[in-house]
Parts: sequence; structure tokens; C-alpha cells
Amino acid sequence: MSIFSKKTPSTIDPEQRALIENAQARMRQKKRLYRHFVLFLAGAILMIIVNLALGFGKDIKIFDTDWFVWGILLWTFFFLVHGINVLVLNRFMGKDWEEEQLNKLVKKQQDRIAELEEKVAVAHPLPEKKTPVESTITPTPTDQNTPL
Repeated sequence: MSIFSKKTPSTIDPEQRALIENAQARMRQKKRLYRHFVLFLAGAILMIIVNLALGFGKDIKIFDTDWFVWGILLWTFFFLVHGINVLVLNRFMGKDWEEEQLNKLVKKQQDRIAELEEKVAVAHPLPEKKTPVESTITPTPTDQNTPL
């Protein structure tokens, strides 16, 4: 087999491929969540160091609380929303839920189309097809020498 030959077709059936792609997408979601968590920890530590150790923004207080506390609380809220989306909502509204909803909508559309076709057939029936009638007239023989 040469180095430039075509690859053999994949032996994975479409259902297995869909399962693999779903698992890969799920893995990417969790990876992004873990990355978000690491960035959250590093950012929170950096905000604390910048405020307390370096004195940046020591005079900025919101409701008698240092600014970095509010920054960390806001970031915590966004991280929790991200975590709930990945770990909780995706289980209930994941790939299976999407396919089920898609199948319901397609069935509903098919039922509606069938209903409309039935109404049209009743309101505007197609003319009946007539069978071709064989001609009872016998062709008259023509003289080969007669001009057309």
C-alpha cells in the first residue's frame, strides 16, 4: 500500500459516531468548566493580593466592603451559573431531550400536512383518470405513390 493511497472507509456506524460526538462535546463542556474554575481561583487570589498587599484600590469601598469582595462575589455568581448549566441543565435538556423535542415537532408537522392534504382532497378532488379508449376507426390504406 502506497503512502498516498486513500484511507479505507470508517467502520463506525452513524449511531456510534453520534454517541462519540456527544461524549466529546460533553467532555469539552466539562473541560471549559474546570478551566473557568482555575481562572476564578487565580483571579480571586490576584484581586486579594492586588488590594491587600499592593494597596491598589484600598480607598474604594462599596457598601463599606472592599471592591475585590464584590468582584469575587460577582465572579462566583457567573461560575455557579456556568456550573449549573453544565452539570445540571445539560442532563435534563441534553442531546436526548433535543432529539425527543425534534421528533415531536416533526410528527406534529407531518400530522398537520396530512390534515391539510385531506382537506384539499375533499375540497378540490382530482378528476378521475379515464382509461384511453381504443379507436374503432380502422385506418384506410394509403397508396404509396400518392403525395402527402
